[in-house]
Amino acid sequence: MKINLLKLTGLSAIVLSSLPAFSENSDQKDLKNLLEFEIPWQQASVRQTITGKVVDEQNLPVPGVGVKNVTSGQSTVTDANGQFKIEANANEILQFTYVGYQTQNVTLGNQTSLNIKLAVSSDTKLDDVVVVGYGTRSQRELTSAIAKVDTAAFRQSGARNALDLLQGKVAGLQITRSSSNPNSGVAIQLRGVTSISGTSSPLIVIDGIPGGNLDLLQQDDIESFTVLKDGSAAAIYGTRANAGVILVTTKKGRKGATQFNYNGYVKHETLYERPDFMNASQFREKIKNGQYTAQDYGGDYDYFYDIINKNNLTNYQNLSISGGSDQSNYRGSFTYNKFDGFAKENSREQYQFRMSLTQKGFKDKVTAIFNVASNINNANLLGGGGWENVLTKNPTESYFNPDGSYLFTRNITNEVARLAQETSKRNQQTYSVDGKIDIDILKDLKGSAFVAYQRNQFVDNQYRLLGSQNSVENGDAPGGGYAYKGTELNQNFNFEPTIEYSKTIKEKHRLTGMIGYSYRYEVNESFSANNRGYTNDIFEENNLGSVPVAINRIGIASNKNDNTLIALFGRVHYTFDGKVNFEAVLRREGSSRFGVNNKWASFPAVSASWEITREKFMENTKWLNFLKIRAGYGETGNSGFANYASLVTLGTGNLYPFPGNQWLQTYGPSRNPNPDLRWERKREYNLGLDFAMFNNKLSGSIDVFKRNIVDLLDTYTSPQPPFVQSSIYTNVGTISAKGLELTLNYEAIKNKDFSWNIDFAGSTIDNKLETYSNDVYKRDMRDFGGIGGAGALGNAFRTYEGRNIGEFWGKRFAGFTADGKWLFYNRAGEAVPNAQINTSPFRDQTDFQLLGNAIPKYYLSLGNTFTYKQFDLRIFLRSKLDFDVLNTLALSYGNKFGTQGNLLNNAFTKYAEINDTYMYSDYYLESGSFLKVDEITLGYTFKFKDKAFRSLRVYAVGQNLALLTKYSGNDPDLIQDTGLGQEINGRSLGIDTRSPYPTTRQFVFGVNFGF
Repeated sequence: MKINLLKLTGLSAIVLSSLPAFSENSDQKDLKNLLEFEIPWQQASVRQTITGKVVDEQNLPVPGVGVKNVTSGQSTVTDANGQFKIEANANEILQFTYVGYQTQNVTLGNQTSLNIKLAVSSDTKLDDVVVVGYGTRSQRELTSAIAKVDTAAFRQSGARNALDLLQGKVAGLQITRSSSNPNSGVAIQLRGVTSISGTSSPLIVIDGIPGGNLDLLQQDDIESFTVLKDGSAAAIYGTRANAGVILVTTKKGRKGATQFNYNGYVKHETLYERPDFMNASQFREKIKNGQYTAQDYGGDYDYFYDIINKNNLTNYQNLSISGGSDQSNYRGSFTYNKFDGFAKENSREQYQFRMSLTQKGFKDKVTAIFNVASNINNANLLGGGGWENVLTKNPTESYFNPDGSYLFTRNITNEVARLAQETSKRNQQTYSVDGKIDIDILKDLKGSAFVAYQRNQFVDNQYRLLGSQNSVENGDAPGGGYAYKGTELNQNFNFEPTIEYSKTIKEKHRLTGMIGYSYRYEVNESFSANNRGYTNDIFEENNLGSVPVAINRIGIASNKNDNTLIALFGRVHYTFDGKVNFEAVLRREGSSRFGVNNKWASFPAVSASWEITREKFMENTKWLNFLKIRAGYGETGNSGFANYASLVTLGTGNLYPFPGNQWLQTYGPSRNPNPDLRWERKREYNLGLDFAMFNNKLSGSIDVFKRNIVDLLDTYTSPQPPFVQSSIYTNVGTISAKGLELTLNYEAIKNKDFSWNIDFAGSTIDNKLETYSNDVYKRDMRDFGGIGGAGALGNAFRTYEGRNIGEFWGKRFAGFTADGKWLFYNRAGEAVPNAQINTSPFRDQTDFQLLGNAIPKYYLSLGNTFTYKQFDLRIFLRSKLDFDVLNTLALSYGNKFGTQGNLLNNAFTKYAEINDTYMYSDYYLESGSFLKVDEITLGYTFKFKDKAFRSLRVYAVGQNLALLTKYSGNDPDLIQDTGLGQEINGRSLGIDTRSPYPTTRQFVFGVNFGF
């Protein structure tokens, strides 16, 4: 079955008749008028059989097109080859309908055969074809919660990571970036937290490769993203799909003349906001009037700007070549990308190549597809940190001695010197090769075989000069240089053959079945070594053995691990009359990560949909163009934990003298075995509604879901004996989630010169840790979120059984004593000093109380797209509402007690009453709700009379232009909002950092050129 993969943007149909077109002359009109009289014997006459074929704009057959005789009411649908058969007489009207194409009414003449050609519509936002797991499905036939985002909806401001293009575009999908650091990653979460210790990010599948490497993607090479949101959609991927699945489809060549496409832009970042610390004058004034006790060194310094790259300029260049014929097509692209960070010594330079080739043969019965991609990445990892050190440094003290040399003090790192005297770089190479062969075995039987190999390797190099602060202050080798070199290699191999059968029975019944096999082998290995005590800076990290090996000065490590996954899977899809769809999926999967007693798992799913607007009783409902209800249930798993976690492993012990006075290394069990270790399992229900109304001006979808994740993986205390170690990794506990997702598109205005289109995405979720114990392993609570900083402040989160995820638990502020000492409420509601607060973890004893929740209750985004003649304007807003943030910057530097460094100005206003040590309480919790003007794009498209130039568009983008919030700390959008509180990408849920990478505005200027 051939399916059009182009985006549907409009709706029209061209009818090509095998006979001359019927034209009504005066005699024929009179005859028609006569035939319109109600003559009983005429109505009872036997109609003739009309046959025909429906094709799309590429002349490919379209299955599932609704064909209706409007006069008689009889209807049918096209079969897998786009063919139909229906009874009708001359002058009767046949109506052809298909999602994504305009309804076409054809008045019959004397012909008995029709050829119908559909063209794409601009009046509907429903796509014709959506990529699903191991196949494609028409939008009309989808039975699960699946969202598609293509190039027209991508973010415009320049992506550092491919998933940046999706931020705010899919209801229920949270993508959070902690800063504009080009070497930082993104945190991804779909429909809430799904694991305590296992993988919580969706599975990424790139052109069919599960676990695809995002480094191999550039924005101009991506055709679309498809997000499999619910269990019935994701079950086909088994034990890797608990957190959902994101399918990435890259661009391929198409039939036609050779086309060249170029996209290039430059981007510059400017400071949006920095924390409000005192300058030297303010610092000196506070000392003078007795408000602060610190030393005045007489200077006036602000080293914040000395570690900023004021001349940063990101440079992106992409050139692609594509074309093809009926038998073959190709596409190749080359990308150069240099990301300049806003911080000094903070950059990423990439060279990427991607090639795709499709070839048909054996009378078009065999199609071969080959893809090759590579990425060479050179990253400078040294910069990007140290902000806390420069902000809190005494602003009257220099980083330099009077002679111009660097000044080192052990209480704080000289960040200016560190950037000048140290290096930290990564050289990375990532490659991917895959191939697929499709064979039309029989008319309705198709076989495919897919094989892929990915390789990712990087080498890290670090060196610290003899004169660097790290070397000078080191006690093991004072004044000796330090060098480090580490390498890591990750490889995986995938092989997946499938067989698909599709059959149309008596025109109204269409059955598609698919079975497949999957094999994946993954191996990871690493090596690292470091040495200290270099007597010169000549060799740097390139000769680790140039200084003698000495205990406490050298480190060496290596590692290798692997895992294998095997699966059998199948899917059956049934369509009745083009309006009712039913789908069933089953995956049987085995993994080497599981315990010996649980090597295999089964993951079933069922789902169905009913297109109500195709029913006869909806014919007169003109305002409603499309209405489909979906329902599904599916089970998925999570095998995203460490290799060998179910096995006993050996670790090193102490050195002991053996016979002959030889000191030898000893080994012993470092992990308890767990033969019953198994996958986490998610059971999910989803109910959805897709609709289009008011002549397709308003369209969208609503989804409600409920899920339970059982057999959660975590580390529990184990009895000794029989176990050797005191802890064991095992399956205990349940997490639940329920939520609502809404997506809307409204075509507000559309005329010849001007259009206005509105897109909205919103979601809300309730996420709970239902149970955390069983009959063997008992635990009521798990705490997360180390607060850090001065003092033993502990963790910010306690997640108790039966309570919501993301809850801040701690001391509830009750005020201050007359001399500025903390008072907190105990369980009885009494205000008492800190010493009287019970910090027990047990709910029936502790004085700790629920203070707030770090997970936003509502995620909202609103896009407005305007076009006027050749101008286009996009305004994109995002919002997160109803969540709390712990302001650790204020906690540590809004407190004058016990410090002599620089402080926030509000330490002497808002927090002036404090005269006590650092404390964590709701005193430092603030609302993080915000509304952000996230992106504005203005573009102009030129028109050419010379057809050799297909397109030229110039554009400018501003990102992070305005922020409306009551939060007094850093940008709340950059605060982690995924996970349970564990650290992700160096950040913890709901905890604002003390060392914030500066918030920036970003400006992009670019050009797209096609010829």
